[in-house]
Amino acid sequence: MKFFFALFSFLSLSAQTKGIVVDENNKPIPYVNIWVENENIGTTSDENGAFIMNISEDKTLVFSSVGFEVKKTTVKDGEKVILVTAIYNLREVVISKRKQDKEIEIGDAQRIHHRQLSGDKPWIYGKLFEQDTIYKKTPFLKKIVFYSDSDKKGAKLKIRIFEFNDSIPGNDLINEDLIVKVNKGMKRNVIDVSKYNLLFPEKGIVIGLEWMIIEENRADFEYKDSKTKKLVKLEDYAPSLVVNYSDKENAFTYSRGKWIRSKIFLIEKKSKEPWSNKVMMPAINLILSN
Repeated sequence: MKFFFALFSFLSLSAQTKGIVVDENNKPIPYVNIWVENENIGTTSDENGAFIMNISEDKTLVFSSVGFEVKKTTVKDGEKVILVTAIYNLREVVISKRKQDKEIEIGDAQRIHHRQLSGDKPWIYGKLFEQDTIYKKTPFLKKIVFYSDSDKKGAKLKIRIFEFNDSIPGNDLINEDLIVKVNKGMKRNVIDVSKYNLLFPEKGIVIGLEWMIIEENRADFEYKDSKTKKLVKLEDYAPSLVVNYSDKENAFTYSRGKWIRSKIFLIEKKSKEPWSNKVMMPAINLILSN
């Protein structure tokens, strides 16, 4: 049996707003995560930096993209949004030759038929990996493993790698977009990131999977209403992500222009459901090497 978890919301829409996101050299920035501040409304700029939203002019938009400072602007000033290049203290590691003759896979991700749907929002779904002394012999991040269950072939997903800032994800640890495609169905995806020479941070690392609300990812979700018995269609964007359950509150969601830490789903009565008194999190593992 498959279980679906949806991040859908139902809201009234206002006038249509069109805009474009560019850098300081007036070059369009593709796949920018755009949210209405403090509201569950969002979208993604297309490959040409353009975006369309149905929203009133008194709202504030939040723009977030790898390699650029987060920017907030009013809707009426959103026709052309210029993002400023971020200056991060990226800890580049200079190595003459890495051995890479040892590796370990960390994390407890499993392939199960429980999945998270995006709906029509550009969520970032993240998992924290805490530092451990056993990683000293394999201190480099070599590969990222995640499970997807997509209804569409070739759906695009953005992978984000964040430092952990004590309570929430902090700055990106790489300054370029890492966009991958996933195949249709239940898949184990293995992404090689060894070229970045990333040492496992002392405070831990957060791997984020970011949905992109672009037309090529659209895959509407249908279900039968249990009361009316009618077929209901909701706007959705692939890929769906496999979810697991944990006792640790190490999952995060970026929405409404801010990070939210997932809490244990408490159920007072005894329940055999797998999510009872657990935290739902994306099924992600890491492969470390020396």
